[in-house]
Amino acid sequence: MTGQQRAHSGHRTVPHTADMRVEAWSPTAEGCIGEAVHAVVEGFADTSKARPVAEREHTATAATDEDLLVSVLEEVIYRMDVDGEIPLDVEADTIQDTGDGRSLSLRFRMADADTAELVGAVPKAVSLHGLHLDGGLEGWTCQVTLDV
Repeated sequence: MTGQQRAHSGHRTVPHTADMRVEAWSPTAEGCIGEAVHAVVEGFADTSKARPVAEREHTATAATDEDLLVSVLEEVIYRMDVDGEIPLDVEADTIQDTGDGRSLSLRFRMADADTAELVGAVPKAVSLHGLHLDGGLEGWTCQVTLDV
């Protein structure tokens, strides 16, 4: 789609030695971050039989859009590790410029992680190596590696 913005969003996992690597795309930065969350979850869990148990709100703040992506994914890992919850869906508001950084408010629809079927290794941390979140005429794309 040269010269016009991408009209759709999506995500995928890509082969990566000993870690999980995901790519996502969307017309907006917020949508791209949401797609990255979905890619991470689908990389290790089948949530088709999981049911929502709670809604959680989170506001990520960071210096850059890439750092927002890291902050959101770290929140997902934290919720799985500490609360035993896994996101089924995520809604993101518009990224706000705070003057000294960026802010993004999110709402997660969470399920009990025990109700999801594990299909891969659970991520433990977000790697900064090869991190990418960028927008252009065709929309936004991101790439991120997670340590498993």
